[in-house]
Amino acid sequence: GAKPQVPTPGWYVQPTLIADTTAEMRINREEVFGPVASVIRVADFEAALAVANGTEFGLSAGVVTQSLKSAREFQRRARAGMVMVNLATAGVDYHLPFGGTKKSSYGPREQGFAAQEFYTQVKTTYTWV
Repeated sequence: GAKPQVPTPGWYVQPTLIADTTAEMRINREEVFGPVASVIRVADFEAALAVANGTEFGLSAGVVTQSLKSAREFQRRARAGMVMVNLATAGVDYHLPFGGTKKSSYGPREQGFAAQEFYTQVKTTYTWV
């Protein structure tokens, strides 16, 4: 898209949709942090799962379906830190753990109960009186 008119200098990108891409294209092989989405058309569920899992990254994955069976199967088999069904893959609930798998993310999950575990040091003590 065109360069946004903003008061602060920097690198900005207009929200962009890239259609008719393939899994081999660079846009689908690298993590893009910005308002950019690409569309890969697939033949069936197994092809969608293969595309979702066929990358070295795994921050978020999503599928759009009317089948509860396919939704549950995708949630179970997708190798990503966050899996969405019929929802955008960006944006999260801040009370739930956030993070990816494979080369996405670094370190432990953030937020929610996972953050409490991360910032808590467990100590067991015994007293005999």
